[in-house]
Amino acid sequence: MSSLLIVYHSRTGGSRQMAEAAYDAAKGETQAVLKEASQAGPEDVLAASGYIFCAPENLATVSGIMKDFFDRCYYPVLGQIEGRAYSQMICAGSDGQGAVRQIARIAQGWRLNEVQPAIILCTHAQTSEAILAPKVLSNDQLAPCRDLGQALGAGLSMGVF
Repeated sequence: MSSLLIVYHSRTGGSRQMAEAAYDAAKGETQAVLKEASQAGPEDVLAASGYIFCAPENLATVSGIMKDFFDRCYYPVLGQIEGRAYSQMICAGSDGQGAVRQIARIAQGWRLNEVQPAIILCTHAQTSEAILAPKVLSNDQLAPCRDLGQALGAGLSMGVF
């Protein structure tokens, strides 16, 4: 049976909401697992058929806890997950491209197959107060996340990926 692993990190709630939206949609299509990056490990990566990585962009890079997930998992799964489907979602205050490039390089090293370009949700948070404030995302903002979860779940379930 196919399964989708959604790994996320969130300090102010934006990425968590994005990951939960994707998870809620995916679980109607395939077995889906939602894990905080600090709780996910190599065994979770190996058990999944596909992945959504979701994190905030901090200082033009992926958040430290999400990077820690990749650091802990990279070598233990290297050579064992080639060709599996993935996509990513980034919650950013400005452009999000730095985090997207960083995750894409890691996924390329794992030889994962990007099945949809990254979703970048821009909050336009530019002051320290706005950056650190809890995020509340609208249904419209979360719609692409739900669409990604549903599509990746369905694709895994049907054997498309």
